[in-house]
Amino acid sequence: MIDPAVLPGYLTAVLLVTVPPGPDNAYIVAVAVDRGPRAGVLSALGMSLGMVVHVTAASLGLAFLLQSTPAALTVIRLGGAAYLTWLAITTLRTARQSGLVAQPAPSDRRILGQAVLTNLTNPKIIVFFAAFLPQFVRPGNGPTGVQFLTLGVIFLLVGLTWDSVIGLFAGRLGATLRRGSRAATVLGISAGATFGVLAVLLILQIVHPDAT
Repeated sequence: MIDPAVLPGYLTAVLLVTVPPGPDNAYIVAVAVDRGPRAGVLSALGMSLGMVVHVTAASLGLAFLLQSTPAALTVIRLGGAAYLTWLAITTLRTARQSGLVAQPAPSDRRILGQAVLTNLTNPKIIVFFAAFLPQFVRPGNGPTGVQFLTLGVIFLLVGLTWDSVIGLFAGRLGATLRRGSRAATVLGISAGATFGVLAVLLILQIVHPDAT
């Protein structure tokens, strides 16, 4: 059982990590604006499924091991940059073709999978669970694994709520702006550009790790 005294400080920390714009939020906005509210909420759910992996790793002590191995974080950043670059290219290619040929909507499984991978390759989340979460664990309050799990679930629920709100609003905004194939093309290009920027930011974290 977690120490109730740590909850106010922990919830504040969770909000400070969750609410400000970051890679996960930017991804959800890009997908929701381009594909609608449903895709936005599905992306939020996918982020939460990715968080399940982070929470499990933290409860097993794997996140700390990963944080203590700089090479592992570098590999994750490289994988995330490569994945986001691929998303940028495919999204831009689809946007260019959308004005000529009707494009099928992506499946729910694909939207969920892309969101999960985006979350799993987000170094900010890994660092939070590895370096910050342990500060709220009290050895005298029961098994540390259970405390990690409880704190992680709180983080997951807060993140899912906030990400779902973002997905809904961004999706409705995109639906309002979408007028004909030209608007859809512009929104698709914007989404692709967002993925590209996220990839560049991850690369910058590798080249200049002290600046992040």
